[in-house]
Amino acid sequence: MKIGIEAQRIQRKKKHGMDIVAIEIIRQLQKIDLENEYYIFVKAGEDKRVLSETPNFKVIELPGKTYADWEQIQLPKAAKKYKLDLLHCTSNTAPIMGKTPLIVTVHDIIYLEKLHFKQGTWYQKLGNIYRRWNVPLIIKKARRILTVSHFEEENIRKRFPTRSGDIYTVYNAASAHFRVIGDSALLNEARKRYQLPENFLFFLGNTDPKKNVPNVLKAYAEYRKNNVNPLELVLPDLDKGYLNDLLEEIRDPDLHQHIHLTGYVPNSELPYIYNLCKFFLYPSKRESFGIPILEAMQCGKAVITASTSSMPEIASNASLLVDPEDIAAIEKGIELLDKDDALREKLEKAGLERSAHFSWEQSARQVLLHYQEIPA
Repeated sequence: MKIGIEAQRIQRKKKHGMDIVAIEIIRQLQKIDLENEYYIFVKAGEDKRVLSETPNFKVIELPGKTYADWEQIQLPKAAKKYKLDLLHCTSNTAPIMGKTPLIVTVHDIIYLEKLHFKQGTWYQKLGNIYRRWNVPLIIKKARRILTVSHFEEENIRKRFPTRSGDIYTVYNAASAHFRVIGDSALLNEARKRYQLPENFLFFLGNTDPKKNVPNVLKAYAEYRKNNVNPLELVLPDLDKGYLNDLLEEIRDPDLHQHIHLTGYVPNSELPYIYNLCKFFLYPSKRESFGIPILEAMQCGKAVITASTSSMPEIASNASLLVDPEDIAAIEKGIELLDKDDALREKLEKAGLERSAHFSWEQSARQVLLHYQEIPA
């Protein structure tokens, strides 16, 4: 069988969650499937080494002036040229034209929810407009729809009830390099490299409204007021202008000096920051899976996450759950994990056990089964 996998953005330098998922699934398929013939379609970028070719896996760079041109024009042309038996689009959207049987991974349908459509940067709004147009058409067209949690599967079923029998969950995982690091020299080098404070809590957030940055900063400000020797806050890759705007709203003149922006941290370097932090904070308003939860757990760190959407499903009872809309609850969670050593250690152990239930090999094997079940 000739299988095409859309992985348009995996060669870009700054990779995001969907890029990591595509890379890990492809790498595992290379290990477990030596029979089918694969064509991995990408847009040329800086990171040429992200995937290695093997005898039955070819990486094909396709041109494209825009995301839509690449996906709607160049990708279906390539599917026809290489006479594919199946095309798997991995990042929510897919070509609306073409006769090649299609599987699509719909990570989430947040962009169909009014709360998030009108918020975010202009680039995020433009992406939402494209997805709002494309995804309903693709869900009707695809032979099979994969998603990443039972929470999201149920959301898609409710919105597209006629496709209920064709929607399946394939869990994500955390990459193997997220682990407990015992080499103090490596950790000290990373601390210097990113100018990390001695004692800090780690929060992954960005300008996407679902990441809940405003509420986290307000909760952190209250935590600092109410505690002696409070932890510093480390934020990677958060826009400085966006942070300054939020801090002006909070009106705490001293808060800025306790927030440390590292700039962009490559995925390969994130394990060092997880290992160096006291615990990890991830109270998003909405997640379809939440890979960072498992990343922190694999690094042996306790996690505060949200009691909403997919996060209880993924974290289970191995994390401290808080209402992401309740600033006082977030503040209380930070204070609790900072002061209660026994609870923090209990969650660290539980997190290591919970994260062991997920693996990219297991995910890839499930994806391969779906490939094999699609009739020509």
